[in-house]
Amino acid sequence: MTDFALADLPVAVIGSGPVGLAAAAQLVRRGIRPLVLEVGSSVAAAVAEWGHIGLFSPWKYNIDVAARSLLAPTGWQEPDGEHLPTGDELIRDYLFPLAETDGLRDAILTDTRVVAVSRVGLDRTGTAQRESTPFLVRTQNSDGTTADFQVRAVIDASGTWESPNPIGQSGLAAPGEVEARRSGFVTSPLPDVTGRDREHFAGRRTLVVGGGHSAANTLLALAELRAEVPGTRIGWVLRRADPASVYGGEDQDGLPARGALGARLRRLVEDGAIDVHASTTITGFAADGGGTVAAETGGESVTLHADRVVPATGFRPDLGFLREIRLDLDPVVEAPQQLGPLIDPEYHSCGTVPPHGARVLGHPEPNFYIVGMKSYGRAPTFLMYTGYEQVRSVVAAIVGDHEAAARVELVLPETGVCSADIGSSCDAPANRPGFVDLAAADVPDAVGATGAADVAGAPDAADSVDVAGVPDAGGCCGPAEPVVIGIPTGTEHGRSGESGNG
Repeated sequence: MTDFALADLPVAVIGSGPVGLAAAAQLVRRGIRPLVLEVGSSVAAAVAEWGHIGLFSPWKYNIDVAARSLLAPTGWQEPDGEHLPTGDELIRDYLFPLAETDGLRDAILTDTRVVAVSRVGLDRTGTAQRESTPFLVRTQNSDGTTADFQVRAVIDASGTWESPNPIGQSGLAAPGEVEARRSGFVTSPLPDVTGRDREHFAGRRTLVVGGGHSAANTLLALAELRAEVPGTRIGWVLRRADPASVYGGEDQDGLPARGALGARLRRLVEDGAIDVHASTTITGFAADGGGTVAAETGGESVTLHADRVVPATGFRPDLGFLREIRLDLDPVVEAPQQLGPLIDPEYHSCGTVPPHGARVLGHPEPNFYIVGMKSYGRAPTFLMYTGYEQVRSVVAAIVGDHEAAARVELVLPETGVCSADIGSSCDAPANRPGFVDLAAADVPDAVGATGAADVAGAPDAADSVDVAGVPDAGGCCGPAEPVVIGIPTGTEHGRSGESGNG
């Protein structure tokens, strides 16, 4: 295929969460036809799964500049910049209207799961003319039929929502865990305890597993339900010895809503409303799907009892459908090789990760990029506005505007408290002590054809936190002023820094 014909093809965007739709908006602004492939029945399907959860960052940090330019001619009313939206509000007041703009309405295919990405006529071993050969994106619709699309470039913003970390130890599923998830004994992350899923928890025993803000959100919702239905009992299983690190900055937190979350959780624990099982790992589930959970505490085997178990242990990227693509991934966190050392959760504070774009996100496969929450692999920390900067740069690189691709149009603060565990690039609960922020969605970009969302994925090692956004520079108007969100930790970024979370 000639370069001219290749340039006529669309660019595939996998996932229609906040970062995925921002990528599509950037393509439209550049005069390129996007093809957005979404696994859910509507855009931002993963965000809808946690729609009852409130973001910690206000509206003014959650809207992409290219998306705003598409919305402006429609008469869209931008929400109050100081308001803290819920996931449902993010969809209703921003993502749905964006998906209905003239530039995007006909570009989005829902109920479409990406099952493979390759090159036309080439597997990963074929090198000759690879760069000038179109990508082949194979999809499967909800009715089981498959379709192949030829595209000039691929932006994977599918997030991590459909790839939760196991509950068991060592990054592995505990015996019986797969069956327990299948039966519903182990629920989905962030269930709507006081709303849609109320009947599964009212008057029952629930174990929440995880030590981050997704766990905190669920524990607080269960406590609210307990006040209405006294028979409701709450257990909290976490690997660390002391739950105090989950409380975050409390009244010292730069995001008051997030600080209040930690303070409320502390009071419930101290009042005995929540039964804490610290230094505990899950080792197995009853074969008959009954209400017993095998665990280990301090080297001793114990049996825990529950009617439901809520997993809040973070997410990991789904790389299976990229098997024929040449990837260069960090061996630790499964992020792009150059990005991995900057986001290793044992060393990094999210505010210290420099803004980055196409150069850092590139792979040996030309014109293929992973962006949004999935680009952070197993690391729990992600800012939605980081995702917006990623796709601005990536789209510039795809069209050959290398100056714009290399330019930094985003200034991030040293917050040290902004991570996410929803598996996407929006706001999501986090899973590392010292990182607590829920504002980005790729809740794993919010949902992709692979089922992930952009809000945030978090590694099994800890649990997850929320993502806080930072204002965008506004296209070519120069960098934005730094905005301090959270608590500066002073932690060096990268593996050269001291181990620990600040």
